[in-house]
Amino acid sequence: MSEKRQRGAKADPAADEAVYQAITRAIMDGRLKAGTKLVEQTLAEAFGVSRERIRKVLHRLGAERRIEIVPNRGSRVPSPSPQEIRAVYEAHRVLEAGVLVQLAHILTDDILARLDAHLLEEKAAAARGDRAASVRLSGAFHMHLVDALENEELSRFLRDLLSRSSVMVSVYEPAADSACAVDEHGAIVEALRARDVAQAIHLSRHHFQHVEQRLRLDRPQGPAPDLRALFSPEALAD
Repeated sequence: MSEKRQRGAKADPAADEAVYQAITRAIMDGRLKAGTKLVEQTLAEAFGVSRERIRKVLHRLGAERRIEIVPNRGSRVPSPSPQEIRAVYEAHRVLEAGVLVQLAHILTDDILARLDAHLLEEKAAAARGDRAASVRLSGAFHMHLVDALENEELSRFLRDLLSRSSVMVSVYEPAADSACAVDEHGAIVEALRARDVAQAIHLSRHHFQHVEQRLRLDRPQGPAPDLRALFSPEALAD
């Protein structure tokens, strides 16, 4: 991104995407703590781009519900309440139960093969300690289930939920607990392979309950990160 670190508001989709990916990854791997203010001017200086470009990226992240944008108060990493977390995970449980019922009717060896391949990716990310990839792949597992139905409305609903819950996991779940999701996903796949939809639903429900229970809202967040250091050219090159 070094060649793109220049000011100016001229349209540059590649630069927009680079900034978007950098901020998203910092959220997903837990380097941006809950409640961290995303100050436009500071981010513009860190990335070496215009405030207009930063504002455009923040609006995109806000539309995806990965950050909160409060009128007249700016943008920040979400710090959801217990009630909000319960509502999101209840929605996850209800939606995926319906997905699994429908999936049982169309399950093929090709779908199972895609799920098996995905589980290998999850295990590899967990083994190398890639926190951001683990969170992203955990959400992608559930997208594989719903996408198999080829119902864009259902996929859109789940994508919206995952945008919110993945941030909850990133900022509130201890990193060591993330590996648990891989085994739980694997158990769901094995229940599907056995054509035991009731067991798959049971495992899915308990999986989302476990994820919710692993969130630590009282987890010490530490000092707010230095955005200039976090997104410096040296840090982004690592």
